[in-house]
Amino acid sequence: MNGASSVFAHPRGLDHIVHAVHDLDAAADFYRRCGFQVSARNTHPWGTQNHIVQLHDFYIEILGVADPSLIPPQRPHSFSFGAFNRDYLVRGEGLSMLLLKSDDARADAGDFAKAKIGDFEVFDFERQGAGPGGKPVTLAFSLAFARDALSPRAGFATCQHHYPQNFWSAARQVHDNGARRVGAAIMVADSPTDHHIFLSAFTGVRMVHATSLGISSVTPNGEADIMEASGFRDQFGFTPKIEGEGAVFQGVRLVVDDVAATERLLAANNVACHRQVGRVIVPPQAAFGATLIFDDKIEG
Repeated sequence: MNGASSVFAHPRGLDHIVHAVHDLDAAADFYRRCGFQVSARNTHPWGTQNHIVQLHDFYIEILGVADPSLIPPQRPHSFSFGAFNRDYLVRGEGLSMLLLKSDDARADAGDFAKAKIGDFEVFDFERQGAGPGGKPVTLAFSLAFARDALSPRAGFATCQHHYPQNFWSAARQVHDNGARRVGAAIMVADSPTDHHIFLSAFTGVRMVHATSLGISSVTPNGEADIMEASGFRDQFGFTPKIEGEGAVFQGVRLVVDDVAATERLLAANNVACHRQVGRVIVPPQAAFGATLIFDDKIEG
């Protein structure tokens, strides 16, 4: 697998996905109507704000641009998280980035450089969070960025949590819709196999599986899938737009306790959804450009 074959230190599981939106309050309310427990708003010093929806070992980061004047520009060897998401939102809302778990972000950055999928400095930051009883706690992260040269609309990184005990909370992972864990982050591309080498080097999973729908990297925490548009349509009930931009994020599949109960909750809260292949799907026109897929079967 040319240069990528030397960088498989260990597989990296899914950590979180970024859902970039224009109206952060409206998006947070939407997630609440979908039956999720949504965190309070957090503010970043680089001009963005977020809400967190936490599951077991995975979370959705609902992200908005609050102050464009604070966003640092993209520079050689320095990836600007804020600038990437600001520019993403110019074209529309949706799932903009996937971040994988990291034990050592600097080692990941070295792996990405060897595989020629990234030459960025590690980005370190910290902020204050709310612990048990509202007590302030320190949260700190290091991000190692990667780039699929064929996919300018998709962002990739690994995320090292320096105080995971201050971030992960079992109490915040209880949702009325029964969501428990991530099943897959799903991308769509005209030619999924064009992204085979990148996906393998990024996830650290040597064997990326070819399927009738596209390709799939089965990580220690969920799958990273790239499908053809026709396969996505067959699985989820509509054909996404690709516009010749390589692979783009289209959906996140979440494992719930009882998909029928989830469907009833969505209907009661007037959230548009439909059934397809035994799953309940909230389409992008209802979900701020993302596709939310609820499934009670564990796959992979």
